[in-house]
Amino acid sequence: MSIDFEKDQQDAMRKTDNIQSLADQVESLENVVSTIDAAEENLKLLKKKRDHISGDIIPTMMSEMGLAELKLHDGSHLKVSTSYKAHISEANKEMAYNWLRENGLGDIIKNEISVSFGRSEDNKAADYAELAKGQRIQPTQQMKDEPITLKALVRERIEAGKEMPTEIFGVYSENKTTIKRSK
Repeated sequence: MSIDFEKDQQDAMRKTDNIQSLADQVESLENVVSTIDAAEENLKLLKKKRDHISGDIIPTMMSEMGLAELKLHDGSHLKVSTSYKAHISEANKEMAYNWLRENGLGDIIKNEISVSFGRSEDNKAADYAELAKGQRIQPTQQMKDEPITLKALVRERIEAGKEMPTEIFGVYSENKTTIKRSK
């Protein structure tokens, strides 16, 4: 058996070239990731600036001028609108539901009862449908509100000047300026 030093040398050089090529690609990846991170951070800052101008500066200026909307010379339409968000936390759920019921708004509360059966329990499911709790299977009961319905209720009541306990319902409002360009 003879030792081929030249072939061994070539194999070692090929491995060295491959390792250097891999290292170059790792460095390239790190540069791309770094560029993306910087771009995302810049985008966050731009969105924050947009939201400040759209939600605070322009609405305040228009309010001080007594304007709700404005048509510009180029035909564009500028409008400030207020949107509302609401969320009932677990801690406030009982208080919120009681308030809704006491104020004749209990219809927005959904009360769901469900029972789960296994694959081979069709007969049991049919019996349960007939007898409800007669099979000693306890249903799961869940009361919940639909977020879109709650949001609409909050907007409707606030805009009509009606009572709406904002702390119980986690109400948040924000202004937004929209610009519709003429075509």
